[in-house]
Amino acid sequence: MTTKKNGKKKIIIKISETLFLAFMALSCATSASAFREIDLAVGHANFTAAVAAIVKGQERNKAIYSEKNAIMLFMDKGILEHYAGNYTASSADLQHAERLIEEAYTKSISEGFFSYIINDNTKDYPGEDFEDIYINIFNAFNYYNRGNTEGALVEIRKLSMSSGKLDMLARKYNYADPNTGAGLNEMVQRETGVSELPQPRQVNFSNSALARFLGALFYLGEGNTDAARIEFDQLQRAFAANRNIYRQAVPRAVEQARNVPDGLARLNIVSFTGLSPIKEQELVTHFLPFQHPVLQFAVFKLPVLIRRSSVITGIEVTVDGKGSFSLELLEDISAVIEETFAARYSNILIKTYIRTLLKYAGRSCGNTDRIGRKGRYGCV
Repeated sequence: MTTKKNGKKKIIIKISETLFLAFMALSCATSASAFREIDLAVGHANFTAAVAAIVKGQERNKAIYSEKNAIMLFMDKGILEHYAGNYTASSADLQHAERLIEEAYTKSISEGFFSYIINDNTKDYPGEDFEDIYINIFNAFNYYNRGNTEGALVEIRKLSMSSGKLDMLARKYNYADPNTGAGLNEMVQRETGVSELPQPRQVNFSNSALARFLGALFYLGEGNTDAARIEFDQLQRAFAANRNIYRQAVPRAVEQARNVPDGLARLNIVSFTGLSPIKEQELVTHFLPFQHPVLQFAVFKLPVLIRRSSVITGIEVTVDGKGSFSLELLEDISAVIEETFAARYSNILIKTYIRTLLKYAGRSCGNTDRIGRKGRYGCV
């Protein structure tokens, strides 16, 4: 809803809180017994009780979130605090999770090539890319609900600005040695003598229509119509450039929000619904370039996302005495999750392949029928 006041336009955004969360950290989505009380409270939209259940769960002798899962703890609690209306507490939790994700990524860069020979199961949970993105979306709502539109815009700009999170996604998994500039293939060939590696998958998601739409509304609230125009234009570009995410037409509501007639006001309703995908484990068999038949095939245990169906097929808003209207899909968060996770899956696969390759290379040195190339870590 927009109304003019002191040269600015007041933007009112209503967030639907009566339906299931569109996403939560995958810990809660697994519905392990430890999370039943939390899940039950969320299912009844009792988010205050869900937060209390997390706090109580952390006070047990064996906390439901281990130290390795600190990022999950602060993300889950932060999202639930948001839906409970505790916006300051939500911001504190989400910002803590964001710092931990940044620290985990910085550590992985500093480890360089040797991060590929460390088993991921021994590390702290680093957070998923989609979680890092939507932390800022929900924190923007936290600031907005506290009357701090500039703070909300700061959160949106973390995603949309040049060299922001979405811009960096495309380059996040392109590893190169900071000292030599060598790419991953070159380094593995140097260390093992093997040049054929699984090919990495790139992230094809560089512009969020949801972030652009919110940015446009927040700029309108600040009276910055030129910046709002740029955000609306970028929203159109997001739909055009990311067809794997945005398979539907641009919602009519976008154009309506962009062209509110003078003297009229507009209420913008944003709703998050449905269930996030969950992680399961799959077994993948891969061929390794060794001559000894015992070493030619390895079975990897890798994570895979499983979509969960939702009974929600649409959202209708009824205004007393004014009729009703249906909300339109702006951003399919499940599609974003799958797209961003695909690149991470590729990264995990390559790491597992290299780790197994280095392990088996040492074993192959004791075989007379090895192909004979000796790398730093063994013969292949």
